[in-house]
Amino acid sequence: MPRYALFLTAIVTLLGIQSASADVKLDVVATFSILGDFVKNVGGDRVFVNTLVGPNGNTHVYTPSPSDAKKLADANVIVVNGLGLEGWLDRLIKASGTKAPIIVATDGIKPRESAAKASDDEGHGRTDPHAWQAVANAKTYVENIRNGLVAADPEGRATYEENARKYLVRLDQLDRDVRSTISAIPSDKRLIVTNHRAFGYFEQEYGIKFASPQGVSAEAEPSAKGMASIITSIRQSNAPAVFLENITDPRLVEQVATETGVKIGGTLYSDALTDEKGEAPTYIDLVRHNLRQLSSALSN
Repeated sequence: MPRYALFLTAIVTLLGIQSASADVKLDVVATFSILGDFVKNVGGDRVFVNTLVGPNGNTHVYTPSPSDAKKLADANVIVVNGLGLEGWLDRLIKASGTKAPIIVATDGIKPRESAAKASDDEGHGRTDPHAWQAVANAKTYVENIRNGLVAADPEGRATYEENARKYLVRLDQLDRDVRSTISAIPSDKRLIVTNHRAFGYFEQEYGIKFASPQGVSAEAEPSAKGMASIITSIRQSNAPAVFLENITDPRLVEQVATETGVKIGGTLYSDALTDEKGEAPTYIDLVRHNLRQLSSALSN
């Protein structure tokens, strides 16, 4: 073969190797669907996202499988919520033997105290892990994920920073829309009932009071005394509506609605996204759906 042909072959081979390398994505494992959505928005085409707890899944009571350990073992980066949400995670990490860096998405967020008992069934203690319910906290999640991806993949810095910048602009607009909508609801109507205490950060940030016959645990059964207390509270406060959630047993709220005569306002999405065909396939869709439900029930 002529020398120039060998040279051209070498160039083509080298370009092919570079192209294949450019197509390799960072393998990122997120513990649940909301985190997975944040990672996709920041990582874009540079990441492949595996989510352990999928759409409509309950992270509180999730039981990992052997395939989850394999996902962690193969991961380049792991993204977790922290604040005690994933009580099963330490055992899974140990079983997997993974050496991947772990991004704790809630780093820098001031945790709020849970309204639950001192230590609930998932071991959350007195810390409420649902920090993403305040959009300001969601921005911190995104910033932590951005920084973690840059550390794991420095060549992608420009992509991660630009994707995060654009997404943070959208979150700023979302936060303004939430505040504007809530401000239009009469202050004496800003009380609802849900069947899982997951909206404490939303309540703290935006001024809607959430009452619940359960604590922060998604599987704890309320006591008869607790149910009587919440029913009395609703009757005294004239709460306009009770809401179901997509990850918990609806019978609690249905019982409250029956005994108080308060209408069921619909479904709120708390700990999980829906699939692509559902009402909340992304975090922004989740917040906007919840906002529409609250506004409709409380403004009438």
